[in-house]
Amino acid sequence: MASDGGRLFCESLAVKGVTITSGLARGVDGVAHKAALNANGKSVAVLGNGLGSIHPRRHTRLAEGLIDAGGALVSEFPLATLPLPYHFPRRNRIISGLSKGVLVVEAALRSGSLVTARCALEQGRDVFALPGPIGSPGSEGPHWLIKQGATLVTAPEDILENLQYGLHWLPDEAENSLYSPDQEVAALPFPMLLANVGDEVTPVDVVAERAGQPVPEVVAQLLELELAGWIAAVPGGYVRLRRASHVRRTNVFV
Repeated sequence: MASDGGRLFCESLAVKGVTITSGLARGVDGVAHKAALNANGKSVAVLGNGLGSIHPRRHTRLAEGLIDAGGALVSEFPLATLPLPYHFPRRNRIISGLSKGVLVVEAALRSGSLVTARCALEQGRDVFALPGPIGSPGSEGPHWLIKQGATLVTAPEDILENLQYGLHWLPDEAENSLYSPDQEVAALPFPMLLANVGDEVTPVDVVAERAGQPVPEVVAQLLELELAGWIAAVPGGYVRLRRASHVRRTNVFV
């Protein structure tokens, strides 16, 4: 489907005046931005690098089109910052923070989309998931989210109805999701495994070797750590995002 569903949803939402926010990356990000432009709508791109360059370069004209259409390019990084792998998981919280809701169309279980969904929940945003074909790797993420309580959608109107009646920009419940050091120990799953993930990219097999556990078991635990916000999946493995007082690694990104 290569994001046919994503294209349909984004075009339909943009026609109704909804601003589409994504990350300007290859794949579904680019599809989302292009769909918004095709519908004469507005779109915001959150970059994993500084505003001094566009990554990937093939999306330079797309980025220019977003600005010409009244959208925006957004980055928390200094102007000349390069697009390093660990920047992209970090920018996901901005994508969700700028949005009233997050739609996951296609995503594997090891996917930045699930990280964005987790950030959305922490920020009090709604999470929508479009179910896909059984057995398709791209369906695993949306199906998992639906099991966890995400809103199942089958048409753009499902989201528009929710936007009209159910969402608030800053819900009162948001303060309940603030991180508290007093809750750190209870919130941290698999602390011994987390100790083996560094602040630089650590391959899965290296984590498994350090932990002395089978790779399939480690993969499942890494997914839980990622969804809890402690690590992020990047090309080549995982990086640590948060530091716990009872885990002995330091110099991590927060």
